[in-house]
Amino acid sequence: MKAVRIHEHGNVDVLKTEDINKPSCNNNQIRIKVKACSINHLDIWVRNGLPGLPIKLPLILGSDASGTIDKVGKNIKDYSIGDNVVIQPGTFNVSSPHVIDGNENYSSTYGILGETSNGVQAEYITLNSENINLMADHLSFEEAASMQLVFMTSYQMIIKRAKLTKNESILIYGATSGVGSAAIQISKDIGANVITTVGNKNKIDYALQMGADYVFLHDENLINNIKTITDGKGVDVVFEHIGKKTWNYSLKVLNIGGRIVTCGSTTGALVNIDLRYLFMKQQTILGSTMSNIESFLGVMNKIKDKKYKPFIDKIYNFDDIRDAHLRMENRKNFGKIIIVP
Repeated sequence: MKAVRIHEHGNVDVLKTEDINKPSCNNNQIRIKVKACSINHLDIWVRNGLPGLPIKLPLILGSDASGTIDKVGKNIKDYSIGDNVVIQPGTFNVSSPHVIDGNENYSSTYGILGETSNGVQAEYITLNSENINLMADHLSFEEAASMQLVFMTSYQMIIKRAKLTKNESILIYGATSGVGSAAIQISKDIGANVITTVGNKNKIDYALQMGADYVFLHDENLINNIKTITDGKGVDVVFEHIGKKTWNYSLKVLNIGGRIVTCGSTTGALVNIDLRYLFMKQQTILGSTMSNIESFLGVMNKIKDKKYKPFIDKIYNFDDIRDAHLRMENRKNFGKIIIVP
């Protein structure tokens, strides 16, 4: 079968589409014939190498996928051959105390497909039942593969961590990114006022289609623009995933009692904080990684109810994986990039 793998870290030249053996399926597993996968920034970070995180190589990349079950272990009761399914990308030991308490992503055993174990960018994958969920009937395989990681991450950040409420305001960076697009939809479904940023004017219409109330270019006018539309108060929540490049903006536009919630640092992780503003304004900084299963199921219910919609940018074949990575690295995508076997 075909699979997208890396044998070393580096630029797009390390990406290989290879023929490897089809995975076996034991009595407690499910094997899926993959129909479509999506690319996340995580794929690029893993490809480049993550400082402090040893990654066992060679590694199959990818965290999100959709497909059809082609084999079911005899101990599996909830799924059948022929079911169309999507992948929940978080992995964990089901006997871990945090997992038993419903906080899977807090467990020391927590990992992510395509990072800490082989991922989904292959013609067949074998997984445990906790990594499977039935696919929404109204979606194509390509659409279904685009949603899991970014929506569960954004849902956990906005609803579980920042606890955004109706009529509060939220600043979401990067409207055309995967997590940015998901965050806009989640925030509007709550009833919040959504302010978002884009890198150029060509991306404004996309942000508005996602549901944003205000769209600004990320330039020297951003702080004044946000202060103007919030009557000088600033926003209640900042949805951070950029890091160093946006951090000072985030602190300056945060309202009294406001919350910054962050899941990433695509432009750098080392930032400065003036503690005086933090404690005088009684603000909060929250970290968030992936989500628990409760949040994942909440996302899946919203998708099946058509509250959250997919946003596909472009579809590539496995053989064109390098072009797909370059499109994301060069920030040319409007939504999720999909690859198919």
